[in-house]
Amino acid sequence: MTEMKRVAFRMKLKPGFEEEYRKRHDAIWPELIDLLKRQGVGDYSIFWDEETNILFGVQKVSGEGGSQDLGSNPIVQKWWDYMADIMEVNADNSPVTIPLKEVFHLE
Repeated sequence: MTEMKRVAFRMKLKPGFEEEYRKRHDAIWPELIDLLKRQGVGDYSIFWDEETNILFGVQKVSGEGGSQDLGSNPIVQKWWDYMADIMEVNADNSPVTIPLKEVFHLE
């Protein structure tokens, strides 16, 4: 059985777009879900801190990479373009993503 590792990161939502962010993720594209699962990404959640507009993503990943390692895929690039108007993004429309180091875990 492949060992699962936890990966966490933060992103930033532009003010006033929490409902739109939720709406877009409620209708996430099936081809993007399939790609994430094929990449070994599972148990993926994103939380929103309404005081700071920080988005906190956490996922379990089997294998070497997670969702943040799929930037060369056209489906991911299209998703980035779709989300760029409501998030802080880099020049290529990828979300500004800060990896977070795990300092505690209880199972």
